[in-house]
Amino acid sequence: MGVLNVTNLCKTYIVNKRQNNVLRNVNLTIEEGEMAAIMGPSGSGKTTLLYTVSGMDEATAGKVDFFGSELTSLNARQISDLRLEEMGFVFQQMYMLKNLSVYDNILLPAYQSREGKSKAGRKAANERAKVLMQKLGISAIGENDITEVSGGQLQRACICRSLINQPKIIFADEPTGALNKQNSIEVMDELCRINEGGTSILLVTHDMKVAAKCERVLYIEDGNIRDEFALGKWKNTQDIRARERALNDWLIKLGW
Repeated sequence: MGVLNVTNLCKTYIVNKRQNNVLRNVNLTIEEGEMAAIMGPSGSGKTTLLYTVSGMDEATAGKVDFFGSELTSLNARQISDLRLEEMGFVFQQMYMLKNLSVYDNILLPAYQSREGKSKAGRKAANERAKVLMQKLGISAIGENDITEVSGGQLQRACICRSLINQPKIIFADEPTGALNKQNSIEVMDELCRINEGGTSILLVTHDMKVAAKCERVLYIEDGNIRDEFALGKWKNTQDIRARERALNDWLIKLGW
């Protein structure tokens, strides 16, 4: 039994009275401590899958079991609380409130959580935010406005924010998509370190260099998972290029 167990998941949109089946009977399991990537062509359902299994989007049919909680049976408030307390999110677009400093943006989910209702809980969250910022090398920009920092720094702040409530899993949608090469490498290295600490990660990417650092790659096409490729845990001592070559050969066979 994994962190996330998805059974016959379907997502259908009705556009101009026409039915569009974006996800078709998807089955997948994400194990505790696993880092998995979802790849596939444009329009294949990658982001829709990520949003549906995390409860941000409502499933049309099927089941999503998250640590024993059946997401499809929860009401909107229960799902919102579950996402806040037990899931972390990192997006390509770095959504942050412009009227708050970087530090306050990181803290915001903690103050909205159950823990944040008490003075002791807020104090613990403050300390956790400082430790996270130090680990990700952004302590110096805590008091800055979000317009005063680089894209790489802002994405690392988003990762801190995703971790502030100590989630069981992080969902990341193209987390390096808006970054230059060096910042992409640094952000992926941070995600790998977080995963080494035991947090499960499920990310969507079109970047083979990003996917090559994941333990397993799922290939989605026409709304269903067509195949998967096990790379094993990446260690810094391993040859990343060999992993990239192996992944590239597999993707070519699938017609990527």
